[in-house]
Formats: sequence, structure tokens, C-alpha cells
Amino acid sequence: MKSVTETLYDTGIVPVVVLHDAKDAAPLAKALCEGGLPCAEVTFRTDAAQESIEIMTREFPDMFVGAGTVLTIEQVEQAVKAGAKFIVSPGFDPEIVDYCLAKNIPVFPGCITPSEVAQAVKRGLKVVKFFPAESFGGIATIKAIAAPYTGLRFMPTGGVNAGNLEKYLESKEVIACGGSWMVKSDLIKAGRFDEIKALAQEAAALAARVRKGAENGK
Repeated sequence: MKSVTETLYDTGIVPVVVLHDAKDAAPLAKALCEGGLPCAEVTFRTDAAQESIEIMTREFPDMFVGAGTVLTIEQVEQAVKAGAKFIVSPGFDPEIVDYCLAKNIPVFPGCITPSEVAQAVKRGLKVVKFFPAESFGGIATIKAIAAPYTGLRFMPTGGVNAGNLEKYLESKEVIACGGSWMVKSDLIKAGRFDEIKALAQEAAALAARVRKGAENGK
């Protein structure tokens, strides 16, 4: 069985999903899976998050579903109970990180400074989120911070899109990118899941091409 980090790397892109109605969870999951991105970070920005994760993990058991924008231990517990396979937080919250580590729950806290990265490395984390990526210098900042922390990899999120995905994924410091351009709220709300599937296919193909090029020493 693949580890969480191996799954992240192989997927390359983690769709960051905001669902306002749990009825959209199943058709969205179907669109992503058929589009070649069997993965989702369902954000706890709405009351539908927990139920949406439950539906996705129940109806699509092979899908790699996690919870994002997790701000409290209570939300961690709700997400894991719903079937979430990993936890993502926008910033480095020691209480959340330590709780997840104690419970053997994969957690990717947001780290945007060397001090935050140092706290993650101190706890043995191998992957952290970098958010908001574009606002804080993008891949250049990631490379600069990663230099003294060999072995740590980043999941940039925030401002990542089809236009700049390549520069992130071709970097060895990046394990995967979080993005929402293929799962925009207006498409979900309008039930345009065929469009989401098409966007997922484009994103998955781009990620595969970039990763193949990087592995071949492009």
C-alpha cells in the first residue's frame, strides 16, 4: 500500500474543494476520479464539509480524501471520523500538529517562514503546506527556505493554477500542488460536473507530463 506522501507525489495535484451542499459531493468526486484526479482536500470552511467527506469516502473508497482549513482539534476529530485520510491546516498550529502526530494522523501544516519550517522539522514532519504560495514569493521562496532543510518537501497552495503549475511541479522541493481552478465553486453550484471532469483531465495530463520531464532530467 502506498504511503500518504507517495500518493501525493503520484497525484501531483490536490483539488482544494469548497462544498456548500453535501449533495454535490458524490457527483464532484465522480468527476474528479473520471478526470484522473482521484483526490480532494475538502475544506472545513462550510458546514457541509464533514458530510461531504463521509459521502466521498463511502461512495468512492479508493479516492484520496482529506480535510483542509482545519483550525481546531474538534475539526480534526470530525474529519477523521468522516473518513479523511489526511489533515491540512493553513498555518502552523502546534496543538493541532502535536495532536495529529500523537494519533498517527497524517498532517500538513502551513509553513511560510523558516521558523515555522524549523518547528515542523523538529517534530519529524516530511511534508508541509506552503500557503498562500504566490503571495509569498512562490517557488523562489520555497527553494530558498528548503535549502537548509534537506529532506523536507512542500505542497504549495494559493494562487497555483494551470498557468504556473509547471514551475512548481518540476521542482524537487514540491511533492504536489493544491489548487482549485478545476473545482471552482460556480461550476459546482451550477452542476457543471462535465466541465470539472474536463478541467481535471487537463490538469492531470499536465502534471503527468511535467513530472515525467523532471524525472528524465528535463
